[in-house]
Amino acid sequence: MVIIRTATTADATSILDIYAPFVLNTAISFETAVPSQKDIEERIEKCLQKFPWMVCEIDGKMAGYVYGSVHREREAYQWTCESSIYMHPYFKGKGIGQLLYNSLFTILKIQGLVNVYGGITLPNKASVKLHEKCGFVHFATYDNIGYKLDEWHKVGWWKLQLNEYDPKPSPPLSFYQLDQNLIGDLCKASAMEIQLKIRG
Repeated sequence: MVIIRTATTADATSILDIYAPFVLNTAISFETAVPSQKDIEERIEKCLQKFPWMVCEIDGKMAGYVYGSVHREREAYQWTCESSIYMHPYFKGKGIGQLLYNSLFTILKIQGLVNVYGGITLPNKASVKLHEKCGFVHFATYDNIGYKLDEWHKVGWWKLQLNEYDPKPSPPLSFYQLDQNLIGDLCKASAMEIQLKIRG
């Protein structure tokens, strides 16, 4: 059974199980120390004040999670955000990530976000392929911007436009302002897509 739902602080341990190896063994995340369970709980609470943080469970196991985050703090940036996705290794390469990511973008679009940015530590063919399948377009690469695991790393930036550039845009809605029944229906539809994808 596939379930997509809003994350809660009770998911912190499962989220850490997925995230910690990326911190310890890769430069995909630029964090160098694994956050604590409390850190993750606080991040979930803070994120949900403004953006979605969605988790995907398959047969009772967390397969992955996605969330939006602030791109820059100043007010004029409020129509722009960043997106992140992390998948459990067992569930990679099955097309689940794209469908889960698309559920996030649907919600962000309803909120009124216009631009979504994805930063990818390069090289990472799988992540580039995923983002471009979702409609992202590469627009910049920052050379040698991060140092981790005894190497300098470059980060490529991809952009997805969700809404039109209204000359007088209304402020985006916060995630908690959305109709949660609508969110539930969207999650069920996305879960059904994933169910069909993995079950054939």
